[in-house]
Amino acid sequence: MFDHGAAPEAETTSSVAGGSPGPEAGARPRPVAAAGARAGAERPLQPLLHDLVGAVLAPSSALGGADGQIRAAGAQGLFHADSRALSLAVLRVDGHEPEPIGHALTGPGGARFVSLLRRLGDPGPDPTVRVDRARQVTAGGMAETIEIVSSASVPVAGTVTLALGCDFAPIEVVKSGGAPVSAPAAGGAPGTLSWTSGRIRVRVTGHDGALAEPAQRHAEGRAEAAPDDHAVSRDGHVLVRPDRGAGVLTEGPDGAAEGGRLRWDVELPPRGRVRLRWEVAVHDPEAVVTAPTGPVEWSRPSVAAADHRLPRLLDQSLDDLVSLRLAEAGAPADTFLGAGVPWFLTLFGRDSIWAARMLLPLGTGLAAGTLRVLARRQGLRAGPASGEAPGKIMHELRRHEFALGADGPRLPAAYYGTIDATPLWVSLLHDAWRWGMPEADVAELLPAMEAALGWLGGDADADGDGFLEYIDTTGRGLANQGWKDSGDSVRFRDGRQAEPPIALAEVQGYAYEAARHAAALLEAFGRPGAARWSEYADAMAERFRARFWVEGPHGRYPALALDRDKRPVDALTSNIGHLLGTGLLSEHESADVANLLGSPAMAGAFGLRTMSAEDGAYSPLSYHCGSVWAHDTAIVVSGLARAGFGTHAARLAEGLLAAGESYGYRLPELFAGDEREAVVRPVPYPAACRPQAWSAAAAVAVLHAAVGLYPDVPGGRVALRPMAGAPLGAITARGLRVAGADVAVTVAPDGTAVLTGLPPGLSLA
Repeated sequence: MFDHGAAPEAETTSSVAGGSPGPEAGARPRPVAAAGARAGAERPLQPLLHDLVGAVLAPSSALGGADGQIRAAGAQGLFHADSRALSLAVLRVDGHEPEPIGHALTGPGGARFVSLLRRLGDPGPDPTVRVDRARQVTAGGMAETIEIVSSASVPVAGTVTLALGCDFAPIEVVKSGGAPVSAPAAGGAPGTLSWTSGRIRVRVTGHDGALAEPAQRHAEGRAEAAPDDHAVSRDGHVLVRPDRGAGVLTEGPDGAAEGGRLRWDVELPPRGRVRLRWEVAVHDPEAVVTAPTGPVEWSRPSVAAADHRLPRLLDQSLDDLVSLRLAEAGAPADTFLGAGVPWFLTLFGRDSIWAARMLLPLGTGLAAGTLRVLARRQGLRAGPASGEAPGKIMHELRRHEFALGADGPRLPAAYYGTIDATPLWVSLLHDAWRWGMPEADVAELLPAMEAALGWLGGDADADGDGFLEYIDTTGRGLANQGWKDSGDSVRFRDGRQAEPPIALAEVQGYAYEAARHAAALLEAFGRPGAARWSEYADAMAERFRARFWVEGPHGRYPALALDRDKRPVDALTSNIGHLLGTGLLSEHESADVANLLGSPAMAGAFGLRTMSAEDGAYSPLSYHCGSVWAHDTAIVVSGLARAGFGTHAARLAEGLLAAGESYGYRLPELFAGDEREAVVRPVPYPAACRPQAWSAAAAVAVLHAAVGLYPDVPGGRVALRPMAGAPLGAITARGLRVAGADVAVTVAPDGTAVLTGLPPGLSLA
């Protein structure tokens, strides 16, 4: 913990072994009962994230305070892959921390922090000395430029120190509430600190920052000026009167390394400035993820909209998506998106698939990389501990076992505990084909698709009732294995918890859609089995209609799930919105679902609640029983728009835009489901990750739903069906991508739309 006493440079830490998880486990774990050997015993808590500022360029990420400091507490630190490198980076001037006044994100991996040094400079109410701290995370480290700027009329001098610590804590220890333990820093070359743990090495270097070239030339030129210009040179520093040019610029001194900190002694003349620079490099040859080698796989569209929030949300989201690009260490050419920062910056089957699917309007390259990576990791054998099965798509990939405390889950490094990633993989392949993924790339993946279908028609239905269900038989894996994978997410309307095996409603929709999609691919590529999977889909629709529909206070709707006794789990949840657009529901059934999802109990927050506010387990701060998830809302917006329920879709989309604005256009993983009329802005869910891949991708999904571009490249057709009446206002999007070609869509205020730029061989249907 940070020591606020005695010497201003002192940093002390303590160790906590193990710890209890927060509301998520493994990927997002089941709750664990509070532990304590005696009454009042303090238990470790999962660190809160909502007030941290993240700068990310995968596989590295830096989380710190809004003041720019990285403190030895909670989830702060510089992380690389699934290990914390730096656990401390605290800046002081003459023993005092600068006073923060603002910060901003500055593109992928970048953040800037502004603070004041009010003990220096001129007296009076106006601050005259400020610090600009520009942070840039790289794929394997971080660099900072510290610029001290004075507008004072007197010279300014001080000692700048940067206290550093390194604990090499695994991400699961940090997540469990384990406190950092700083390892002693070893010396090296002058101005250098280094730490080593196993094969992971961290090296920090402090040095002067080079001046910008134009400013350097100007300063040198002014040094040759006449004496009345008051130009002087002392110890190699060039000083120039600000009223005769761009201001005083000095080169900073080399940093000295001493006792776990870097130190610079600086002097600024009146109205002067100095730039200091330090950087950290992480060497980690055993990480399972790395930075991709190629250019970004998707376009960056130019969007003009009547609602200014949409292009702003899109811009920040696209920056975040670039920062989350990852590849396997052995295959850097195949890109996927890491799920989120800090806990999930690795391959997650479901998350990576959904994010790639949402980004298809910007190109198929990300989908192709994601499909190939997951196909290489596809299950080959039965593994009860890992959840592996032949043909199954994996859930998450780690360096080693992911163990959350003594009583928490223990997930193998390659874990397959997911019921939905496999059908979603099939649908991603199909949708990428429709958007114009090259046929050779599609054909290469068809054997993996056929293996996935083998799992869909076999191990996925353990009891032979025709539905996909899951149960964790080990007691150490994920208790729930759909996207709502917290341990208490599957509830009856009265709040009782359902017992496994569980068959989730949306998963049956995914299976139906995957079967239809697979049949289309098999037929198009001349492979056997199309008729079988069409029949499978027909039978699934009949079974679902007979078993899942329940009657509620406001009408009929599909239950959340079937429990172990095949009883409908009758909570009204957002899960049923995922059925829209799959084809599983009839037109009348889709209308029933749309109307309930558009009711105040579901849509009264800043987006779609995960559970109705009228249900027994509802809480606005429940992880999966009342909160709002950006990706969940965006999936339902897409389904509503495609099914023709534009008014409902627009209401939910507007909620996301309002939430995005309140969060600086970086949508978090989730936020509280409070009624909009009761709060000015959405209340944070304090452990939510930011940035999060499918939350960022939600901005693209909202844009796509608004413009309504639906290509069928193999069929030579493109449909254009924007939301009726343009409920989100006029929009022009240039740089969407169909079959590798950039296209533009303009939606007028009356909802009429124009598409331009289609490549040869495609026509508007």
